Amino acid sequence: MARPVLYGAAYSVYVRIARMTLIEKGVDHDLVEVDIFAPGGPPAWYAAHHPFGKIPAFEHGALRLFETQAICRYVDEAFDGPRLQPLDPIDRAVMNQIIGMIDSYAYRALVWDIYVESVSKPKRGETADLDRIAKAVPVAETCLAELSRLKRDGVWLLGNDITLADLFLAPVLAYFTQADLAGPMIDRHAPIRAWWEAMRSRESFISTEPSD
Repeated sequence: MARPVLYGAAYSVYVRIARMTLIEKGVDHDLVEVDIFAPGGPPAWYAAHHPFGKIPAFEHGALRLFETQAICRYVDEAFDGPRLQPLDPIDRAVMNQIIGMIDSYAYRALVWDIYVESVSKPKRGETADLDRIAKAVPVAETCLAELSRLKRDGVWLLGNDITLADLFLAPVLAYFTQADLAGPMIDRHAPIRAWWEAMRSRESFISTEPSD
């Protein structure tokens, strides 16, 4: 079958999640850069890949997918390589809960409300929205507390085997930890601090580090 193609920008949290999943599975693939923040938005041809104009999108032969969870689950189930979703229904449910929490709460608070406002905007010479940061801090604290509570014994979130939960969290923390307030917050949650140190040395994480 044709070589998989991932569409999106290397800076994107969700593109990075998909890329890390492909790398963890050992799947050779191509990344076609699509910048949705370019003047005028994404190119017109991209609408055939993602009707809502977001990233990533994915193509494997005749199959076209959008939405990161769908892409990652397909990659895990369609290709050989280490299993990234637990077989045990309890472990799988916890993994899904973590992914859902990241999508619904952590991504917005940690990346857009804290990183963008306190790191990205000042770098561009723009004024941070301090009220937005303040409102995001309790959400971030709750996310870190729940991740710490849910983390099993072992290196990774669900134990000694890396799963999609780890791959969804890693790019979010990669941005969040650039904010000055992040370090003390993570230090209050030793299980997540230890997890983060392990993740930072993972090859799939290192090789997908955005250049900017």
